[in-house]
Amino acid sequence: MEMPPKSPDGSERSPPSRELITSRTGSTLCMSSRSESVWTSTSRSKWEIYHKPVIVLSVGAAIFLFGTVIISLSCFLKDEKNIYKMSGPAFLSLGLMLLVCGLVWIPIIRKKQKQRQKSQFLQSLKSFFFNR
Repeated sequence: MEMPPKSPDGSERSPPSRELITSRTGSTLCMSSRSESVWTSTSRSKWEIYHKPVIVLSVGAAIFLFGTVIISLSCFLKDEKNIYKMSGPAFLSLGLMLLVCGLVWIPIIRKKQKQRQKSQFLQSLKSFFFNR
């Protein structure tokens, strides 16, 4: 039979209340997973808000154009035509996928910004009426 580990004070089992008091992993996990920008009310510039989707959008457009160039090379060049025919559509599809992801990401961010503004307004209204 396996013996339970002894607690630091020498008793065989520690009471459950002591384990609950010293265990703070859940609260620290939640605190570390929250973004600071959500909880602070500092205003951010447009570039700070939209820089990730703009980068994804521009990389997708560049890869899409590169795939277009490779496909057009397969029409004009006669040697090594199979390489161009295989890699061209791959670059086209990858570029189109990134392009669409960036285009869809922008309205999602706009909707979240509107929801955040409404939430901040309602919180200030609520604190005004209930903190008197």
